[in-house]
Amino acid sequence: MSAHHDAHVLTREEILSATDRPIGRGVKLASLIFAILGAIVFLFGAIQGEHRAWHALHVNWLFFVSVSQAAVVFVAVQRITTARWSRPIVRLLEGYVAFLPVAFLLLVLIFLGRHHIFPWTHEAPPVPEKVLWFDPAFVIGRDLGVFAILVLLSVWYVYTSVRLDVGRSQEAGAKWARGLRDRMRRGFGDERREIHTTHSRQGRLAVFLCLAFGFFMSLLSWDLSMTLDMHFQSTLYSWWFFMGGWLGALMSWALLTMWWRRHLDAYDLITDHHFHDLGKLCFAFTAFWGYLTFGQYLVIWYGNMGEETHWARLRLIAPWLKFTLPVVFLVFVLPFFGLLSRAAKVFLPTLALFAISSLVGLWLLRYIEVYPSLHYESAHAPFGLYEIGVTLGYLGLWGLCYAAFMDAFPRMRVTLMTSPYRDQVQVPFDPETMETMPAHE
Repeated sequence: MSAHHDAHVLTREEILSATDRPIGRGVKLASLIFAILGAIVFLFGAIQGEHRAWHALHVNWLFFVSVSQAAVVFVAVQRITTARWSRPIVRLLEGYVAFLPVAFLLLVLIFLGRHHIFPWTHEAPPVPEKVLWFDPAFVIGRDLGVFAILVLLSVWYVYTSVRLDVGRSQEAGAKWARGLRDRMRRGFGDERREIHTTHSRQGRLAVFLCLAFGFFMSLLSWDLSMTLDMHFQSTLYSWWFFMGGWLGALMSWALLTMWWRRHLDAYDLITDHHFHDLGKLCFAFTAFWGYLTFGQYLVIWYGNMGEETHWARLRLIAPWLKFTLPVVFLVFVLPFFGLLSRAAKVFLPTLALFAISSLVGLWLLRYIEVYPSLHYESAHAPFGLYEIGVTLGYLGLWGLCYAAFMDAFPRMRVTLMTSPYRDQVQVPFDPETMETMPAHE
């Protein structure tokens, strides 16, 4: 008698029931407490006229938005490459989109308090060429406009992805999204046609979203981070900024995937292969971040131009050096050498350690982007109640948004995991005629 047994392939209903355990009340309560504490700390500082409350608000906006936006763009890249490996875990990344509409409102708030943050509100541009660029109406208008486009494209993309799983599933999930799920089911037709139509629509959306990410996050990085020092400019800055967010998205995805596997007891669905793949991505983009960081530093060093070197020098002397050096070790040295081996990628405690190391380092990176430019005359690096309190507030608010999304929709791409037509999307199809198209070179 053969010892070989065919592995049981889970049905759609089995996957949905295996992954429907709600997020615990403790997680939501902790997130709510953090969000309230952060709001109290910020309001206390804002009422006192304390600039640091606004600076902390801005640092965390840059950190959480760059990570959340990059996460959704990575989902779009999975569509462009027609990736199959990530189907059980990519919804865990799509949930990041829930924070982006809230982030748009926070950006409006930041611009309302712009006099506390941005030098262009009270300083003359250093050269005539920058006068138009720093015009307040132009700055606020373009930044709100491009971020609104990013948010709309991101929400639209994730909506099409979720709709494919909600369309044929039984009503379930958080009450707040019931109307949204009903809307997704209306007009949902033949499954094969829906899969191909969605695939084609997502193909176009994904390309626009990736292009928008590259252009618009560059613009936001210049306006909201680089030009806090109005004399400084670097052509590599925007790459360095949004790829930092990209690395943060992958590292946090690895952590959340660990948590979800344990929370859902989904050891058959989320396997060591997924963590090996996540570990390889984290390692690769750690190396890329290091390359961009050194590349930017090297060009500034050998160019030796005063309007560039002062920015790097300030961060390499007291009181800022004690924050700059840990960034190098936390974001690059530890994860790069730590994740070299396969064992470190699939042994979850080490993967978690290096992911946390990278995320802490990336937060410190956002801190040293903002604070030295605004506190360059300070003998001490400001770090205390406002920085910690507002960070916890953002963490709590992000957690509430993420939990709301994940409790409202299926946790996995069940349609593309179980449908008999799921792999037809690997070859070009005409969604109108439902015929395969000639193979393209």
